[in-house]
Amino acid sequence: MNMKYNPLEYTYASKRNVVYGKKGMVCTSQPLAAQIGLDILKKGGNAIDAAIATAAAMTVLEPTSNGIGGDAFALVWTEGELKGLNASGPSPEGIVAEEIKEKYGDKMPARGWVPVTVPGAPAAWAELSKKYGKLPFEELLQPAIDYAENGYPLAPTTSILWGKAFDDFSKIFKEDHFRYWFETFTLQDRAPKAGEIVTLKNHAKTLKEIAETKAESFYRGNLADQIDAFSRETGGYLRKSDLEKFEPEWVKPISTEYRGYTVYEIPPNGHGITALMALNIYENYDKPEALTLESYHQQIEAMKLAFVDAQHYVTDPKYMSVTSEQLLSKKYAKERFDLIHDKALTPEAGDPSQAGTIYLCTADEEGNMVSFIQSNYMGFGSGLVVPNTGIALHNRGNNFSLDPTLDNYIAPGKKPYHTIIPAFLGKDGKPVGPFGVMGGFMQPQGHFQVVVNSIDLHMNPQQALDAPRWQWVGGKKIEVERDFPYAITEELARRGHEISVVAESILMGRGQIIWRNEDGVLVGATEKRADGTVAAW
Repeated sequence: MNMKYNPLEYTYASKRNVVYGKKGMVCTSQPLAAQIGLDILKKGGNAIDAAIATAAAMTVLEPTSNGIGGDAFALVWTEGELKGLNASGPSPEGIVAEEIKEKYGDKMPARGWVPVTVPGAPAAWAELSKKYGKLPFEELLQPAIDYAENGYPLAPTTSILWGKAFDDFSKIFKEDHFRYWFETFTLQDRAPKAGEIVTLKNHAKTLKEIAETKAESFYRGNLADQIDAFSRETGGYLRKSDLEKFEPEWVKPISTEYRGYTVYEIPPNGHGITALMALNIYENYDKPEALTLESYHQQIEAMKLAFVDAQHYVTDPKYMSVTSEQLLSKKYAKERFDLIHDKALTPEAGDPSQAGTIYLCTADEEGNMVSFIQSNYMGFGSGLVVPNTGIALHNRGNNFSLDPTLDNYIAPGKKPYHTIIPAFLGKDGKPVGPFGVMGGFMQPQGHFQVVVNSIDLHMNPQQALDAPRWQWVGGKKIEVERDFPYAITEELARRGHEISVVAESILMGRGQIIWRNEDGVLVGATEKRADGTVAAW
C-alpha cells in the first residue's frame, strides 16, 4: 500500500485535543500519578525514572487495577534501540497440576492461593532503575510513599471500580484469611467514595522497605519472609524459595510490519502477539481507509482468528509447541485471511507449524521513551493481602489451562499466558512512540484498533483512543460501545455476529499514547474511559 499518511501529521482536532510537549511527557489513567512522573523529569530524571515513579505511585493511587504484589512488562526505547522487560513470575514449585485439576475440574479458580504466581512488579522497578535510571531509586518511590502515608483524594473511576470490588468480595470472601483485604481496602466497612481521602499506611511501610533495599527485601529478605509465613499459615503454595529464584528477564521485542510501520510487542508469555497476528491478517484487506461494514467485519474476523491461535499456543515460551516466528508468518496470515467470508465464523485454532491493569507511557527530551504496564488482574487480584504489608497478591495463574493437551497447562515453575502487554510503534528503524490499552482480553484488541485508527483511518492520537470500540468475547459474540454506529451494528448482526452493547465503556479498555515527530515534539493522548491525564513539559 502506498503510504500517503503519517499519524504525526494532522491539522484537525478531536473533541478533546491532543497535548503537545517538548522536554517531557507522562500519560496515565490517574492525574496525580502523571504529575509525579512529570516532577521526576523536572528534577533531572529520564523517562525510565518517570515510569518507575509513576508505576509505584499507581499501586497507591489506583489499587483497584494494580498493586505491589502484581506483575509488570516494559518496552524501553533507549540508546537507539527498543528493549523489552518481562517481569512476570512463574507458578510456585509446589504446585501439583493433577491435584488442582482434580479439585477444580476444567476451570482455574480466580481467587485465593491457587492462581497466585510470583509477583514481578517490584523487581521490574529495581531492574529498570539499575540499568537505565538516573536518579536514586529511593527518590523515585518517595512520592508513592508520601501519598500512602499522608493520604490522597480518590479519583471517580477508581471509586467505581473499588465499589464493585467491595460488593463482589463481600459476597464471596468468607474464609478468615480474606479479612486482610477488608482491613486494608475499606473505609468504615465500605468502599471509599470519590473525593474521600484514602490512606494506606502499610503500603507506605512496604514501599519504603522496597526503596531502601532496591526490592531485595521483597524477594530475599523480610518481606519475603512475611509472604512465606502467610502462605504457609493459610494453605498457599508460594514460598520464599520461589521468590528468591525470581529475576526479571530482558527479552527481544517481537514485531510485524504493517502498511509501512513497525508495531512492537513483548513476546510470549504475553499475548501481545495476538495484535500482531490480527494486523498481519487484516493487512490482506485492501480497502482499509474507511469505516464501513466490510472493514469492521474484516477487523473482527481477523481478531477472532488471531485470538484463538494465541489462546491455543501462547504460554511460557519454553513450553510452546510453535514459535513466535511461525505465528507471525505472513504466509500463515494469508491462509487465515482466506478463511474470512461474508458471514461471521466460529473461529478455530490453526496450525502455523505447517506454514484489572494500569498502563502508562513516558518520554524525555533525550529521546528515551517507555511503554509500561502492570497489573493485579481482575481488580484487586487474588483477594489475598499479606498482613501488615499492603501487598495485594495478584492472580495471574488464573490464565493457566487445566486442559493437559494445551501448551498453557499449569505446571510448577511455569509462567502463564499473560494478558498485560505494552506496545510501541516505529517507522524506518526510528521510534514513533509508546502506546497501550489496558483491560484484560481487550488489550490486544485495543492495540489492533489503535493501530488501524492511526495508520489506516488518519486519526490523531486522541481520536484513535476515543473512537468507539468493539470486542470479541468468544464464538460469534461481539460487544460494542453505545456510540458504535448503529447502522453498522445492524448489518453485522445480519452477517451472523451476535452483538451486545456494553453498559459501561470502562469495560472496553483504557489507553494512552505518546508519539514523537521528527522535530522532537511530543504529542500525547489519554483515555476518555478513565480519569487519565497527559502531563507535559
